[in-house]
Formats: sequence, C-alpha cells, structure tokens
Amino acid sequence: MERSPLPLGRPRTERADAARNREQLLAAAREMVAELGADKVTMDGLAERAGLGKGTVYRRFGTRAGIFHALLDDDEHAFQCQVLAGPPPLGPGAAPLERLVAYGRARIAYLLDHVTIVRAALDRHRPVPAEGGSMFTQAHIRMLLGRADTGVADLDSLTVQLTSALEGPFMIFLALPGSGPETDAESDAAFQRRARPLGAGWQTLVERVCHRP
Repeated sequence: MERSPLPLGRPRTERADAARNREQLLAAAREMVAELGADKVTMDGLAERAGLGKGTVYRRFGTRAGIFHALLDDDEHAFQCQVLAGPPPLGPGAAPLERLVAYGRARIAYLLDHVTIVRAALDRHRPVPAEGGSMFTQAHIRMLLGRADTGVADLDSLTVQLTSALEGPFMIFLALPGSGPETDAESDAAFQRRARPLGAGWQTLVERVCHRP
C-alpha cells in the first residue's frame, strides 16, 4: 500500500456501540436516498428508518447537511483506499502521469456517482467547505507531479490549478445547466452528459500541460 499523503477519511477510534449506530444510520440514509431522493431525507425520518432515537441522529450529524457529509466521508475513505492500494493505473504501479490521468477520470466518475449527495451536503447558510476530498486530491496530484519529469518549474501552482479543475462545487457548476429549476433526476442526467467530455478534457489538460518538449 502506498503511503497516504493525508489521513484517510474518518477516524477509526469509535466505541463499538457508536460504530454500530453509525453504520446503521448510514445504511438507512443510503436506502432513503435511493428510494425517496436526497431532498426527502430528514433527521426525523432517518431516526425512524434506522430505529434509533432522534437524539442519537442529532448528536451524530448535527444538521441535515451533516447526514450527507457523513455519507461522503464514508465513500471518500473507500475511494482513497483504491487510489493508495488498488490496481494500476489508479493505484500504485503505473507511471506518474498515467496515474494522474487515471486519477482525474476516476475523481470525475466519483463526483458523477455522488452529485446528488454533494449538492445536499452544501449548507446554504455556511461557506462552501474547502476541506475534504480536495485536500487529498491536492496532495496526491503534487506527489505525482513531483515524481514525473514534467519540465514545469512551479509545481505547487500547477497543483492548485489542476486540483481546482476536479473538485467539489466547481465540478458541479460545470456539469449542471444554469437556467431554470430542475429535479434531481434532470440534474443527474445533465451531469452524466457532461461526464465523458470532462474526463477527456482532463486527460488533454494533463497531457498538454505536463508534456516535456
């Protein structure tokens, strides 16, 4: 397994009963998202579905947006494990730039699979968070650029620019039409239409920017 550039996902030091409650709540939340859509998931509804007290749900997640942050955190941990210990070219064993292309394509696919949850995790009363997957993405891109013979002098600036091409709200903004209200299904369909060209665009960007003449 490749050494992680940052700590992986959520902490693993929970009490056994707390860990069971977390898994029970996350499983129930995933069921609700699949059956009802993210907009129908509520704190009270989740408590009822999971068969746990409302206080347990509020202590665990704090807010409704916290439910979706927890789902993303859980899936982010699994994604990072694939990057650090999975098969190449996403995992170790391929050339650095080949891994960089594979990472971008995989990250776009990850956001495609999670776009509804990502939107639901954005709390309109708070600034858009800069942490999360973007921290791992930035560290991983910087590591790969450092191992590649790119001929680029300022790898730190390039890392920031490449990270901004992949992560969070920027990807959602690129993927969704800008006019008129939409249902989750309509928005997800729009994201899927954009996913393939975004993946191809990422590969073109990496190959051109990191090409050493």
